[in-house]
Amino acid sequence: MFRIEDVLDLYNEPYDPKKPILCLYEGPYQLLEEVRLPLPPEPHQPKGYGCEYKRNGVVNLFGFFEPIAGWRHIEVTQRRTKADFAKQLKDLVDVYYPKLM
Repeated sequence: MFRIEDVLDLYNEPYDPKKPILCLYEGPYQLLEEVRLPLPPEPHQPKGYGCEYKRNGVVNLFGFFEPIAGWRHIEVTQRRTKADFAKQLKDLVDVYYPKLM
């Protein structure tokens, strides 16, 4: 079992392009649309947004991050299947990090 301190120590190591530290994010994202225009701001106040919204479906986000190098790639897909996940990992190896394999 790892501790958050272990992760922070890992991020604190010197950058080595031959051994990148990669993070993967995958999850659904709800698409929302404002129903009403925001109220104009009062002096010294932000715009007023209502809590009413229209749902416009859900997409899936795949994100790859190399925090120490400052690199990221996000891809939006319509589905969330094993095949989609496998394609993302294949692209990571074949397209974004081909020299490491």
